[in-house]
Amino acid sequence: MRTERTPWFRRYTGRAPSVRLVCFAHAGGTASLFHGWRARLPDHVELLAVQYPGRQDRLREPCAETVEELAEAALDALAPELGLPFALFGHSMGAAVAHEATRLLERRGGARPLRLFVSGRGAQHVIQHQNVPGLTDAEIIASVRELGGPGLAAYDDPDLRGVLLPPLLADHRLLNRYVVAGPQRLRTPISAFGGTDDPVCSMAELDAWRDCTEQWSGAHALPGGHFYLVPEEREIVARIVRQLG
Repeated sequence: MRTERTPWFRRYTGRAPSVRLVCFAHAGGTASLFHGWRARLPDHVELLAVQYPGRQDRLREPCAETVEELAEAALDALAPELGLPFALFGHSMGAAVAHEATRLLERRGGARPLRLFVSGRGAQHVIQHQNVPGLTDAEIIASVRELGGPGLAAYDDPDLRGVLLPPLLADHRLLNRYVVAGPQRLRTPISAFGGTDDPVCSMAELDAWRDCTEQWSGAHALPGGHFYLVPEEREIVARIVRQLG
């Protein structure tokens, strides 16, 4: 059954969907990160790419202030979509949001993901000591440039920079405030992915996700840096589809 349109998702529908893949982008990112995935997904997988508030068509909405707030709001929008089995995928900041959403779903009872896919971010209980709440805007921008990624050249355009910077800075503040008490073992299976040359997410940090689930499916390295999933789009989508079955 189709549901009302919501600003929270960009929907890419297969011909006969039997499972939904809900995808969360990086800090400063948008649903557009996953635009190319639709062409690589089989007909039985429907893609819902999460559009965070405060950017693109949601530019006039305030950005979320905490990971918990963002996860809960996304789940509220997702509630009408839970008639089909679903899985969550999150890259970088999106991994934290997708994990927090999974934790919340398990606390609520009822529907939970077939699988949680995390990418480009270590388990929070291992990396939260790296939080630096006092970073200046300039330091945040410099760190983003170091990572590369899609659309980076837009930050050189003064007009576009004024639109892109507020959500980027808000997302980084959100992440630097995020703290968990410790690893909570979820029933949901977790698979982790990362780039072999990612300067901010080591394989050891990625492997620490094993402490967050009763069903660990391993940490998988693909060639590239923090945004390895852009050049390796075909491969990561294929691996996700195989694990969804």
